[in-house]
Amino acid sequence: MTLRARFAPSPTGYLHVGGARTALFNWLLVRKEGGVFVLRIEDTDRERSSEEHTRAILHGLEWLGMDWDEGPFFQSQGLERHKAHALQLLDSGSAYRDFSTPEEAARDREEEVAAGGRSRRARQRADAMSPEEVAARMEAGAPFAVRFRVPDGETAWEDGVHGEVRFRNQEIDDLVILRSDGTPTYNLAVVSDDVDMKITLVLRGDDHLSNTPKQILLYEALGRPVPAFAHVPLILGPDGRRLSKRHGAMAVGDYEKQGILPEAMFNFLAFLGWSPGDDREVFARQELVEAFSLERVLRKSAIFDLEKLRWLNGQHLMRMPTEELLPKVEARLREEGVLPAKGGPAEGAAAAATDPVPLDLPTLVELLKPRSRTVEELVAQARPYFLDELAYDPDAVRKHWLKDRQETLGRLENLLERLSAAEWTPEALEGAVRGLAEEMGVGAGKVIHPLRVALTGVAASPGIFDLLMLLGRARSLQRLQRAVAVLRSGKPLDFRGDETLS
Repeated sequence: MTLRARFAPSPTGYLHVGGARTALFNWLLVRKEGGVFVLRIEDTDRERSSEEHTRAILHGLEWLGMDWDEGPFFQSQGLERHKAHALQLLDSGSAYRDFSTPEEAARDREEEVAAGGRSRRARQRADAMSPEEVAARMEAGAPFAVRFRVPDGETAWEDGVHGEVRFRNQEIDDLVILRSDGTPTYNLAVVSDDVDMKITLVLRGDDHLSNTPKQILLYEALGRPVPAFAHVPLILGPDGRRLSKRHGAMAVGDYEKQGILPEAMFNFLAFLGWSPGDDREVFARQELVEAFSLERVLRKSAIFDLEKLRWLNGQHLMRMPTEELLPKVEARLREEGVLPAKGGPAEGAAAAATDPVPLDLPTLVELLKPRSRTVEELVAQARPYFLDELAYDPDAVRKHWLKDRQETLGRLENLLERLSAAEWTPEALEGAVRGLAEEMGVGAGKVIHPLRVALTGVAASPGIFDLLMLLGRARSLQRLQRAVAVLRSGKPLDFRGDETLS
C-alpha cells in the first residue's frame, strides 16, 4: 500500500516551529518510502482564518523545501461531505439528535464534574424520545446538535512512537459531530477529509493524542479503514515549559528574515525529537531523507535551543558554495545602502572614479563565512570593509591601542612606512609585519592586533595577510594613515557606553 501522509495546518496563525516540525517528519517519511505528501488547509474556523496566514504557511513550506504532491486542499470545501457523513452515522444509529436546552447542557456539565466522569444524560434524553416527538421537534424548527454515540469498551492502537495506547471509552463524552447551525466539528471534519484523501498515516503532535480514540471510533462507525497513527512529543523551552515566544520561538518566516538558512532550519527541525543514532549533527536534506525513521523518533519532549540553531546555521553557512551565498549578502548590502543600488549612479565608471580598486566581494564572503553564524552576521562583518571612514569598536581600542598608546603609535608608524614600500604580495607583507615585530623584540600579535583594528575597526577578522590582500594597497594604506593620525592627535579615546570614534 502506498504511504499517504498529510500536513493539515490551520490558517489562524503563521507556520511556527511545532507545525513545521510535524510537516517535516511527514515529508521525510513520505520521501523515504516513495509515498504521497498531501497538504490540507483546515480553514473551517472562518472568523480566525485568513488568506495572509495561508500564504505565510505555503511560503514557509516552500522556503524549507518541503514540496507537496497533492493540494493544497481546503477543509471548508468539504462541508457537504462532512454533513453527509454525519447523516450516515445518524441513519446507522451511531449518532443521535441532541435537542438539549442550554440549561440542560449546563446541568449535564455540573453532573460530570461532580461524578468525575462522563455524563450520558443527553443520550438518555434522546433515547427516551419517540420517533414522532423527534419528527415534531424537527418540523417545529427546534435546534439540535448531532452527537456520536460512543460505544462501550475501550479503544486501542499501536502508535508509531509510543507503542500500544489504550483509552477507556467511558471516559470519552458522546462528542458533538454536527453543531446546531449545521457546521461540522473538528473530529468529524478531520476523519471525513482523511477518508476522502485516502490517508494511511496520521503523524502529528502529542496534543492530538486524546482526539485519536474519538477519530478511530468514527472511522469504524463509518465502515472505513483506520489509518496508522503516530504522535510526536511536544517541543519545550529550556525551562521545561511548552514552547512559546518567550523562549525565542517565532514564525518560520521570522527566522528567514534573521538570516537563518533553510538548510539549517530543516536540519534543526529534524533533530527536535529525532536522533540518527550516532554523533552526527550536520545533515544535508537527502541525508536526512535516507536516515529518517519513526523508530528513532524520541518519546520524550524535545528542547528548543536557539543557540543550537545558530550553530547549525553557521555550519551550513560554512559549507554553502560562495556563489550561492553571494547574492544574499550582496542584496542585504544594497538594501542597507553600503553597496549602490543595481544600475545606480555609483556603479560602473562612477564607482571606479571614487574607488580605483573595487573590493572583491566573493573573496570577502569566502573569508568571512567561517566566522559567521547567520547571513546577518556575515553582512555585519562585511559592512566595515566598504566604509570610507571606520567607526572603531571601543573594546578593540581599549585592548589593542590604549594599553600603551605611544608604543602602539610607534608600531603603526613603522608599519605604514614598511608597507608603503613593500611589494603587495602575501609573502612580502608577512615578511614586513613579522620583521618589524622581531626588530622591536615583541610578539607578532603586538603588531598584528593594532593593525587589524586600524584596518577594520574591530578586534576580530580573517587572517591579517588575507585581509591586506583583500583591501588592497590603496585602501589599506589609507586606513593605516587615518589610524596613525587619530593616535597622533591626542584626542581622548576613553569611550563610554556606545560611543565610537569616527
